[in-house]
Amino acid sequence: MKKQLILEDGTVFIGKGFGSETSTIGEVVFNTGMTGYQEILSDPSYCGQIVTLTYPLIGNYGINRDDFESISPAVRGLIVKENADFPSNWRSEMPLNDYLGMKNIPGIAGIDTRKLTKIIRKYGTLKGAICGLDVNAEEMAASLKRETLQKDQVREVSTRTAYPSPGRGHRVVLVDFGLKHGILRELNDRNCDVIVVPYNTAADEILSLSPDGIMLSNGPGDPKDVPEAIEMIKGVLGKVPLFGICLGHQLFALACGADTEKMKFGHRGSNHPVKDLRTGKVALTSQNHGYTVTEDSVTGTELEVTHLALNDGTVEGLAHKNAAAFTVQYHPEASPGPEDANGLFNQFIELVKAEKKGGCQLCQSVKM
Repeated sequence: MKKQLILEDGTVFIGKGFGSETSTIGEVVFNTGMTGYQEILSDPSYCGQIVTLTYPLIGNYGINRDDFESISPAVRGLIVKENADFPSNWRSEMPLNDYLGMKNIPGIAGIDTRKLTKIIRKYGTLKGAICGLDVNAEEMAASLKRETLQKDQVREVSTRTAYPSPGRGHRVVLVDFGLKHGILRELNDRNCDVIVVPYNTAADEILSLSPDGIMLSNGPGDPKDVPEAIEMIKGVLGKVPLFGICLGHQLFALACGADTEKMKFGHRGSNHPVKDLRTGKVALTSQNHGYTVTEDSVTGTELEVTHLALNDGTVEGLAHKNAAAFTVQYHPEASPGPEDANGLFNQFIELVKAEKKGGCQLCQSVKM
């Protein structure tokens, strides 16, 4: 089954289709991770995107029941150099091809992913389509140029209703902008009593749940497309300890008066070095984002930059000078990737303990 990948600049790649036989349109991005394709496919932050995996052989260890980051993947398509038809791993329950077909996700294999990645690095992310050979490439490219990228990704992937993940420890309200299950697992491992709430939950409703801490999850798209979340953060800041990851980090920055901007091709992979400016230590991190906090915009706010990406100098962490709140752009829960930054969850718990010990009057009044 031959298929073609058409980019908005008119570039065409011909390859072998696998997974679903449907056609798809999305923003074409690349991920440099050597492993973790199952977690990448099920990461809600890829909503609306067609993901290119730069590692040449994908699918060799199949799909298993344990490594999903969400139940329903939101990725639009998958591009690989070679898809393994016969996986070999003791945990494997089905081939990648079968999983993509079951979830109605089209894939294309056998194309020059190195060339495609170099195009994206040179010109930035491009809109693209995976479709049959019967589609006119020139007409599709022209149509892609007129296509408007999706702006409601967070609404698509966030939970519709609040739900608990009970524990006997500190109560954490986890705001779901498209959360990876890895974040929930880390909180559960620390015995937190977690309540997951939708992205558009108001500040007063969150405070009425008597949280000891609030966590802002990762998620897809432009943070400026989620204004209700920015207002919510303004409403809870300084009242309860707060920890944000990825999109949560960007929304926190906007709520505090800083700005964000779209990156040329983003950070997507599992070996991005990040420097902690307070300790001088460098951690290898898992990342997946196409927007960043503009460093110059932090000046004049109550924020300080705590972490920087060593590859390009972009902002990777923030802390509030006068409130118990900090955020990072990368993924300390990994899944996939190194666990160098996993200790940030412990820092959050320690911050919660310190605030409770300090007897925050507002926190106490909320719990009465």
